[in-house]
Amino acid sequence: MARYLLRRLFYTFITLVGISVISWVIITQAPGSPIAITLDPKVSPKIVEQMEKNYDLDKPIYQQYFLWLKRLFTGNLYSFKDGRPVLDKIGERIWNTLLLNFVSILIIFSLAIPLGIFSARKQYTFLDNLGTFGAYLGISIPSFWLAYLLILGTVKLFGYPVLGMRSFVTEDLTSLEIVMDRLWHLMLPSIILAIGGIAALSRYTRSSMLEVIRQDYVRTAKAKGLPEETVYYKHALRNALLPIVTLFGFLIPGLIGGSIIMETVFAWPGIGRLAYQAVLARDYPVVMTINTISAVLVLIGNFIADMLYAIVDPRIRYG
Repeated sequence: MARYLLRRLFYTFITLVGISVISWVIITQAPGSPIAITLDPKVSPKIVEQMEKNYDLDKPIYQQYFLWLKRLFTGNLYSFKDGRPVLDKIGERIWNTLLLNFVSILIIFSLAIPLGIFSARKQYTFLDNLGTFGAYLGISIPSFWLAYLLILGTVKLFGYPVLGMRSFVTEDLTSLEIVMDRLWHLMLPSIILAIGGIAALSRYTRSSMLEVIRQDYVRTAKAKGLPEETVYYKHALRNALLPIVTLFGFLIPGLIGGSIIMETVFAWPGIGRLAYQAVLARDYPVVMTINTISAVLVLIGNFIADMLYAIVDPRIRYG
């Protein structure tokens, strides 16, 4: 197990370095520059040259990358846009993004697995067909379009804002009302962020359960007169979970990518919205650092999925 962990950490490190290098090349070679956005087009060429030196943009691309890497690890990385420390800007917002994604993951696994099992038990019935239609709709519908529709509908029905993390005026609210206000602003973006995951995971659960319940040991359990709930949830579900665990590693990057859209639409103060603003401003240090953090979270998700294999299936051992 120790050898596997060391080998996995080594491959994770190599992957992370590769992601950062590719991201740096793509970002720095994209059209536009921080200088063009920051300064007036009529500004003196000498000022432009001085600004490029200040940002180290006059150096070769590989030197810029290593300078960014050095400043990242020494904590001496500053934003091109406002000169603030990059880690401070991200630290103020990362917990908001993690909260949004954590709630979305809870919603996905709380709803998708029971829906998939129910659909497998009711195969080819009206409810199963309705679930299939809803899953295809959830996968194909644009999340930003649905978000705008729900924002308009919520405001018209309840007359209560849903943008941001909280209402603008909370001074006169009690502690309970403040908590409910935060939950109100959290739930709508979390639900919309989870819709695609619920649709995909419920279909995978259905397919996996249908494959398992056709096995001989499940037929034997039914023939012995065991309750149907015991057969499905105790005997069949654990063996059906292995393909589902695989999706855990893929859900995290999807949620992180989707949170950029949701945070922008809902004005949620997270790193997704910060990344969007940094891309528009060509703020390379902020964009690169957020990309690196996102890559680390994705790799951690994949690592957790691998560890869950051994828990779900005792036959799997890592050496």
